[in-house]
Amino acid sequence: MATNAPARRGNFPASTPLALMWIAATAPASFAAAGSTPEWVNDWLGRRRKTASQPVEPTPGAGGKSIGEALRDESADIEAAAAVERREAAQRKRAGDTRSSVSAGLDELDQWVADQLRLGLAGFVDNSSDRCRRIAARLVDMKATALAGRIDEIPSRLMGLRSEERPDAAIRELGKLVLLAKAWRSAPDDPELRRLVSTSEGREQVLANPDATQVDSVWEVLGEKIESRRDGLVSHSTWLLDLNSATSQFALLLDYFPASAGRRSNAFTPGDRFDARLVFYPARQPLRALVADRKGDVPSGEWPDFSLGASDTLAAHVARQDAAPWVTDCPVMLPPGAILLDDRGAAWWQAAGDPHGIALPIADTVNPTLLGLDLKATAALWNGSRLELLAAQSGFGRLDLS
Repeated sequence: MATNAPARRGNFPASTPLALMWIAATAPASFAAAGSTPEWVNDWLGRRRKTASQPVEPTPGAGGKSIGEALRDESADIEAAAAVERREAAQRKRAGDTRSSVSAGLDELDQWVADQLRLGLAGFVDNSSDRCRRIAARLVDMKATALAGRIDEIPSRLMGLRSEERPDAAIRELGKLVLLAKAWRSAPDDPELRRLVSTSEGREQVLANPDATQVDSVWEVLGEKIESRRDGLVSHSTWLLDLNSATSQFALLLDYFPASAGRRSNAFTPGDRFDARLVFYPARQPLRALVADRKGDVPSGEWPDFSLGASDTLAAHVARQDAAPWVTDCPVMLPPGAILLDDRGAAWWQAAGDPHGIALPIADTVNPTLLGLDLKATAALWNGSRLELLAAQSGFGRLDLS
């Protein structure tokens, strides 16, 4: 500017720009272009550049987020947390509804058992098929599906006995149902009781359970038991023997599949031995298990002498019944004995060395070539009234009896 007004440093009054604009409009000759910018103007502009805040734009790919992106991420996190909460709330509601339904079903079961006793066991045995089918169907509706399947199999177990044995067997079956229902009411979240009454946990749940018992050992396949159930399923039980244990310890591999699918190919053959790590389903006395890691096959040989220190042939059965009185089939290792026939032609296992000692009836017919044969040890299932033979060791080697 060409004006000769004295230079002033610092802040201008608010009216100064207006006055300069008025002079420029009325006397434009006073504002001829100057040769250079006054020094005080340059100094003032320099201070303004240093103190002025400049907006910082986020550098693409540097990890910065705009406000919109941050708000969207926060909203997504809130929605995800809300979805998890809704799922958990729905699961809690379903679990509560199932528990209430099962409890009501067990109340009906108690009344049904009382009715059978009031009407008489003879009538129950004669009409067990229809009576058990009705209460089983009712329990399915009340979500006690596992217990319903068990009740549906009672008639076949009774019919497998002689007529004079059926009333006592019926009392045992009904008593086990009452004890199981009472135990479930005391601990409905107990995994063993929930498995026996309503539904079982899946394979992944068992393998992921940190409290599940794990046993790494050498196992022998004792035998298998395949049964067609009245609900259209087939149960396939494979019994294993722990060969590294000081006492006889067993494991059960249990699988179910539709009868319409036909018989499945079995991954195990009686007599096979393999090294594996088994994970057991939680229970008072764990028995059912899963093969978590099968490492390889092992050559066959003799069983260990499990009879050392065993004073009672059925001690394992008694211990299992004390811990879980609702259990049906219990695996046992019998000491030296033989298979004999009684006057009616029924087969019995007889302990060796004492003709008046313990003798247990055998459920199925026995191959005549086994009669009188000295058995060093016999693995079998005992249900309180009958033996189901699995395998035995004799002077001729291993015998497959399943």
